Amino acid sequence: MSQNPFSFRLEARSGDARAGVFTTPHGPVHTPAFMPVGTHGAVKAMMPEQVRATGAEIVLGNTYHLTLRPGEGLVQKLGGLHGFMRWSGPILTDSGGFQVFSLPNKEISDRGVQFKNEVTGDAMELTPERSIEIQNALGADVIMAFDECTPFPADEKLAATGVRRTLAWMERCVRAHARPHDQALFGIVQGSVYEPLRRRCAESLVAMDLVGYAVGGVSVGEGHELLCRITEFTAPMLPETKPRYLMGVGLPEDLVAAIGYGMDMFDCVIPTRFARSGVAFTARGRIRLTNRRYRRDAFPIDVSCECAACAGGFARAYLHHLFAANEILSAILVSIHNVSFYERLMRNARAAVLAGRYEEWRRGFLSEYQSTPAAE
Repeated sequence: MSQNPFSFRLEARSGDARAGVFTTPHGPVHTPAFMPVGTHGAVKAMMPEQVRATGAEIVLGNTYHLTLRPGEGLVQKLGGLHGFMRWSGPILTDSGGFQVFSLPNKEISDRGVQFKNEVTGDAMELTPERSIEIQNALGADVIMAFDECTPFPADEKLAATGVRRTLAWMERCVRAHARPHDQALFGIVQGSVYEPLRRRCAESLVAMDLVGYAVGGVSVGEGHELLCRITEFTAPMLPETKPRYLMGVGLPEDLVAAIGYGMDMFDCVIPTRFARSGVAFTARGRIRLTNRRYRRDAFPIDVSCECAACAGGFARAYLHHLFAANEILSAILVSIHNVSFYERLMRNARAAVLAGRYEEWRRGFLSEYQSTPAAE
């Protein structure tokens, strides 16, 4: 029998914050870890080697979008997602659940979700079995169970239905999973803001002894305080010996809070989405490079940053000009910077955990980061 290629080793704790190593067939992921989002098989405005240069070890792709186009069959034929997007490191694929539940006019039943293909207009259905089939073909290292992503706000009855379906669908995902030898299947804890439902969902998933666990439904508009409350309550229910993934989060202040509650893995479109609108993250908060105040600014985005944009000598004035001229290079440079900022944030958080001073580091980071009003 071949050795299980997946393992999680907890290296240190500082309070509830954790530092570990998640081993996958395509290499290790040192946690805490932020996964840049490559929804369509590409991190927007960045080449794979540029993503790797930021320090990112793992990226994310999306089942729903990749099955719409180009189709999982073509991806599989051209070497799986690793070969297709030319990324040699670990990859995680979302189940597509969040995307289909965000669509208008979808029909949800215990069987799955029926909706219209947004590209062709054809009727489509996504079930637990179909989601796993697509992800098996895409070939990511980590695949996510198909769950019901409860919207916010939701009453307790609706949230309870979501938990019931999530658990039933989890069992179907396990049965449908054809590649457990080289793809880790993570379960997702749902339950909206209701602690008894979160507990029921978490305990049922933990009993299934999965490779890893995610907390979902905390990036759907509930705000920072509720996000923190749900995460702080849910994280201790998950096994210490398995990786913990907080889905779709988020802003730097969300990340440092969630690490403090014991979460290990994160993803969000914010670094590249904000970059395309001229918003850059710095040690002293966010700045909007399209603002006239930067029209003659000779400084790099962040003097403390060593990314290719900052160390390369690109001035804020130049970036301001690129955005005004609608040049593609504006999005490329600021995306490189923002992803670098997030990856450096993870490295610094990890170092603080290993040194046993996470809470001290977190307070210091927030004191500086929040010292300047956020970009409007």
